[in-house]
Formats: sequence, C-alpha cells, structure tokens
Amino acid sequence: MQFEKGYIYHIYNQGNNRQQIFFNRENYLYFLRKINAYILPYADILSWCLMPNHFHLMVYVREEEIDASIWDVTQGSETHTIHQMTQSHLMDSMGKKRSLSNSIAIMLRSYTRAINKQNNQTGSLFRPHTKAECVNCPNGITPNFINKQGGAQINISIPEREYPQICFDYIHKNPTRAKLVQRNEDWEFSSAQDYLGLRNGKLINKELAKEYVTIN
Repeated sequence: MQFEKGYIYHIYNQGNNRQQIFFNRENYLYFLRKINAYILPYADILSWCLMPNHFHLMVYVREEEIDASIWDVTQGSETHTIHQMTQSHLMDSMGKKRSLSNSIAIMLRSYTRAINKQNNQTGSLFRPHTKAECVNCPNGITPNFINKQGGAQINISIPEREYPQICFDYIHKNPTRAKLVQRNEDWEFSSAQDYLGLRNGKLINKELAKEYVTIN
C-alpha cells in the first residue's frame, strides 16, 4: 500500500477465501479498538463499515509515517502506554519510523492472532494484500468501488471532488446491499449511525468529512 499525505484513501480487505472475520459482537468492537490504536495516529477516519467477512475504511492521511517511540506497546491483550515502557525499549525505538502501511499490516496480524486463539485455529484470516485506493488524487485512476457500481453509467466530471462522495455512500450502503438490514443506519458496525445522530462515536472526524462529502 502506498499513501501520500493530504489525500483520502479507501482501505479494504476481506477474509481469506471470503471466510468470516467477525464471529461475535466483541470481535467487531475489538477490531474497532485496533483501528483506534493503529490508524488514528496517522489518519482521520471519514467513514467505516465492518461486515461479517470484510471491512471498509475511508481515511484522510495526515502522516505517512510517525516516530515509533510514541506508540503504545501491545503485548498479548494488554496495552502499555509510553509511560509504562521500559527505558531499554524507549532507547531501541527512538529514531525509528513506522509507516501507515506497516501499521495496518501489524493491526491485521494482531487481530488474526486473537481470532485464531479464540477459534482454536491457525492460518491466514485476511487476504494477503490489503487494498488502498486514493479517491481524490487527480491522476485519472478509477477506484474499484466505482467499477462495482457500474462505472460506465456514472458521469464523473471532477473525479477528485465526486469520488469521495461516492465512496462515502458506497461504504455506508454495504449492509443493505448485502441484505443484512433494511436501512443503512440499522447496522451497528458502521459510521452511518454516527452521521445520523443515533450514536456519538469518537472514531470519525465529522467536521473534516463535511469538507469533502454531503451528509445525507
């Protein structure tokens, strides 16, 4: 995955062989905590949706990489803040950089270990390559979510302005497209409820989102 500061990306992956990745409500909540820890240091989340066998994130990248010494250290199920880190660990991490791409990979590996332990299984949970498509880069590339909606039928005059809106709506429509619920806001595990005022989630940056999309 390649990221550039100041642009919006649609990040997504699914279960290996389309297998299920979330098995109960706590799995969804655990993954959201992972997103908070591993992605928010780099990016603002504009929309998100977790589905039984895949996930979608729409993020605005603030930093492509950050100093590893400011990171929380996760060991097993416990998270230790920098104030709890040993002096030797601080010395080892000082000056090292961790990229957003690496952080996402670490997040997925960490989640995979937890699910494998829960289900008493081994092996890959996610597809090998997580996708990250820029939705407002003026480079003429048509994102995958456009293709899925029937790109030939969509008249896009200014892609870097219109793609963010289409991506935003596409992510929130996933549960209804999959016939999991009747209305987008009925699905607990997406940011649709936050934008409709049904929940006051802290994961998304609503004010930044309003600069790029119209909230319906």
